[in-house]
This record gives sequence, structure tokens and C-alpha cells, in this order.
Amino acid sequence: MPKFSLQKGKSYICIKIMNMELRRTFQSIIASHQEELPFNGLVARNLSLPVSGEDIVTVTGIRRCGKSSLLRLTINKLLSSGIPKENILYVEFDDERFSSMQVSDFDDILQAYRDMHPEKPLKDVYMFFDEIQLIKGWELFVLRTYKNYCKHIFITGSTAEMLSEEMASALRGWPDEYVEYPLDFKEYLRFRGLNPNPYTEDGAAIIKSAFKHYCNEGGYPKAVLAETESARTKILQSYFNTMIFRDLIEHYEIRTSPSIVRYFLKRVFENLTKPTSVNNIYNELKSAGMKVGKDSLYDWLDYACNIYLLYKVPCYTKSVLKETTLPSKYYIADNGLRRAVLYTQSSDEGKELENIIFAFLHRSLGSDDKIFYFNENAAECDFLIQKGENPHELVQVCWELTAENRSREIKGLTEAARATGCHNCQIITYEQEETIHQDGLTISVVPAWRL
Repeated sequence: MPKFSLQKGKSYICIKIMNMELRRTFQSIIASHQEELPFNGLVARNLSLPVSGEDIVTVTGIRRCGKSSLLRLTINKLLSSGIPKENILYVEFDDERFSSMQVSDFDDILQAYRDMHPEKPLKDVYMFFDEIQLIKGWELFVLRTYKNYCKHIFITGSTAEMLSEEMASALRGWPDEYVEYPLDFKEYLRFRGLNPNPYTEDGAAIIKSAFKHYCNEGGYPKAVLAETESARTKILQSYFNTMIFRDLIEHYEIRTSPSIVRYFLKRVFENLTKPTSVNNIYNELKSAGMKVGKDSLYDWLDYACNIYLLYKVPCYTKSVLKETTLPSKYYIADNGLRRAVLYTQSSDEGKELENIIFAFLHRSLGSDDKIFYFNENAAECDFLIQKGENPHELVQVCWELTAENRSREIKGLTEAARATGCHNCQIITYEQEETIHQDGLTISVVPAWRL
């Protein structure tokens, strides 16, 4: 037999053995999850995924915000409705055993399940693929499976590899898309096991105290449940490091030193609630002898927004050209993450409250809505909510209205109202509540913990 044929035969045998090992790995994972069902120790989130439709249900969001738990909650819901646990196919791809997996290996998932449950047609199976984006070419497998075999597919992905825009393009409009976030305040209370009555004095006091802790701790589920502050800080710092190396440097192939990327993001974090001047940070880096192009810094901001670490809020102007030249503000996915990264010890209540209110407003936006900040005539309004093409709401945020800041906060609203014609105005504080009448406007002052 010719030598090349022998080598070819050996290669074929090796591939077959590897495929058999991978298939057995899939079977082990599928069986382990089926034995574990229903999943215990889960806390309900505000977001609940549909189980009765025939779309590819996708969930994206910042790393470690609870996407996997959302899949597990969905599986529990299916079991409660009478779906047998043998009909659940659940695979997590954030597993070192899949580090060398190729797109051609995806078929082994389906075959592994068929071998385990030959009596179950794939059309009756509910497939859950967690972090599937880690395997290149996943989109075609999911689409082929959906078209030919199964209409019940749920997928999540780290935004480092599976951005919502990329996913919709790859799947040609098939997915039913959702975004998960760190805990909001109501979820935070739920995770902490708190259910006080807000209409009693004792209940209101408990809620206000918890809100202060929420401002500092943030809403990462695992961090919220940490027993000590040092444990929480360690968790959040590890999340940030993973975002830098895997979600930014690896995914976007950034060639600059990680220390420069870290420094840049920390400078943006420090600038929370203020317009960010990339040019100023570039000059700082240049003076410190750190070599990086200014265009790269703008790219990094876009990348950080793509992975939901940062959120961009442009300055409101009626000029489209001018909007691109004015500096934007950047809000952060989680206050606790910012504190852990900056080692913040002192109180930063005003900035943290504004960051929380941004998150609250952002999550309530419709598909055509936008958030801006307003800055004209030496007056600034923190948030201008635009629905469609029209300004809809003006919002100021401060921890406390005092004699020193009262006129400034009100002026920001009156100037924004005069420029936009929007008269829906409010000031959100930690605990104050009143109604202000000024220059023909009725301004509602509302406590943040009641939102």
C-alpha cells in the first residue's frame, strides 16, 4: 500500500476517535444536566423568556450578568408545564473540553442526543446553547437546526463574540432577541430576600437603606450574594480583567499593551457623568510615554459599548453635524464594577445615583427612543429622552436638592424646556419629594428608591 494512503487512513481513524470522544462528552453533559433538573437555588428575574413561540430566542448582555441563570429559569418553567426532562438538551460551551471544537463538530450534538433518546423526535426537543458563540461558525449550525429539525432553540452569548447586530445579520432576521442586565433595584431587593412594605415607616426605612447599599454594590448577581466586601471586590475585579483580555483585546485583536487599555477605561470610569474628552486622555497617555493612536481610543470606546460595559450618551443638538463633534458622556454597566476597578473608598453618591437613573431610563427605552444630555447657555440637563424625533422627557439627577444646587438644577430644566419645547420635567433625588413651579413649568421632585 502506498505510504500516502496509510497516512490518510491513520488520519481518518484519529478523526473518528476524536469525534467519538466529543460525542461522549456531549452525552455526559446532556445527561448530567438532565439528572440535575429542576435547577435549584435560582432567583427570578424581571425578564422571562417565551416558551410557546417558534423563534430562535437569543439573550445577550454584559458578561456574568445572569444570562445562564435565565436559561435555567426557562428550563424550570418548561418542566413545570409538563415537558419531560429528557426533552431538554442543554450544553454550555464555556468548557475547556470544547477549546478545539470546529464547526463541523456541531452535528455530534444532535447525534449524541439521538443516541441517548432515539424515541424522541428532535422537533419535540428544547435546545439550550449557552455561550455558543465561542465556537466559530455557530450561526450556520443554529440556522440549519432551526430550519430542518427543531423550532425550540435558546442561545446566549458573551457580547465579546455575539453582538446583537452581528447575530441578527448572521441569522437573517430569525431570532427573537432579548438583552439581560445586572440587577435593577427591585431585583436587588429580591436577591437580598427583602420584601418590605413601602407604605409603612419601617418598610420605607428598610428600602432607603437598601438603596444606598445598591448604589455602592451594584447589581452583579454573584457579587450581591457575596458575604464580604472583599469577596465582592475580588469577584468584580476578575470580571473586569476577563472583559479586558477576552472581550476586548482578544476579540478585537487589540495589539496595544493591556496596561494602556486598562488605564484608558479607568479614566473613562473616573469621568462618569461628565463629557469625556478623548483628546485629553490621549495627551495624558502621550505625556506618560504610552504609545497609542487617537483613533484607537475612539475604537476602544465603541468596543466597550458593544460589549455593554459602557453606554454612550451624546449631547443634544438639532444639528446632525454638530452632534458628531460634541463630546459624549459614558455611563457604566454597574456601579459596583466601577468601585472595584477604581478602588473607590469615599462617597460618590451623586455620580452613582445618576448612573443608576441612566440604567433605569435606558432599560425603558423603545426601539426608536434615544437618550441625550443637554448643555446650552451655561445650563445642563442630565437626560433628555427623545421618542421618535420628539423630545419627550427632561430629567435632572442629584443626591439632594440644597440651597447651593437648587437654582442650578432648575435652570438646567428650564433652559432645556425652552430649547426643546418639552415641558415634562422631573428631578430625581435620593429621598426628597415635592412639586416645583418655575417659569411656567411644573417640576416633579421624586425619590429614586420609589421608581
